Amino acid sequence: MSKSRFVTGLRAVEQLLANRSDEVKRLLAEYRTSNPRVEAVIERARELGVEIQEANRARLKQISGELRHQGLVAEIKGSPTVDEAGLRTMVEERLTEYPIPPLLLLVLDSIQDPHNLGACLRSADAVGVDAVILPRHGAARIGPTVSKVAAGAPETVPVVAVANLSRVLSWLADYSVKIIGTSDEADESLFDCNLTGPVAIVMGAEQKGLRKGVVARCDRIVSLPMYGEVGSLNVSVATGVCLYEVLRQRRQK
Repeated sequence: MSKSRFVTGLRAVEQLLANRSDEVKRLLAEYRTSNPRVEAVIERARELGVEIQEANRARLKQISGELRHQGLVAEIKGSPTVDEAGLRTMVEERLTEYPIPPLLLLVLDSIQDPHNLGACLRSADAVGVDAVILPRHGAARIGPTVSKVAAGAPETVPVVAVANLSRVLSWLADYSVKIIGTSDEADESLFDCNLTGPVAIVMGAEQKGLRKGVVARCDRIVSLPMYGEVGSLNVSVATGVCLYEVLRQRRQK
């Protein structure tokens, strides 16, 4: 029997219905809402043939935990992740059939905090990342907190959980995808790196950074210039900066 998971919050549910409505098992909605956006979501779900179940605040709170559910929780089928074989197929198709804009991947090496993961996914969606790759074990998973922070991005950006991150980086290099790792200790600046071709941006875990095996698979290791007293940026902030530098260079070109 397939497992279910929940998407919590108004924006996340809106994105889910707009992009992956076929995966929604049912929509749990608060009794007697006066919010017109919530009413619009309920009406849209009804038009799509989604089962709508009324729920009180206690039930929605039980599902969403510490998150603000805003009167809506969607139960969806199965897992939000794509497997490694699907990733390889997508990469091959993008590099051959759709080379413009160039392939852009975000690799997150063992991000622990679901809030950071959600923020990284939100930035990935904003710049048009083709897929986000993360290790299957030892990292935050997609769940209600991630979906809420990401404002629906997990419902639009493919998330690929892989057993061996180093192996994936190795075969990506075989496809001539440039692997750009990040580190606070790197001498080369991100802004001096050519990011206009097919590229995978690799971000390390909070505090620990990139693992040695991952570093060994990177073509270059770059850092962000820091001129203040703070020695580093939060990983989700740094991810946004790196992704937008890719976008800036490509638009300039």
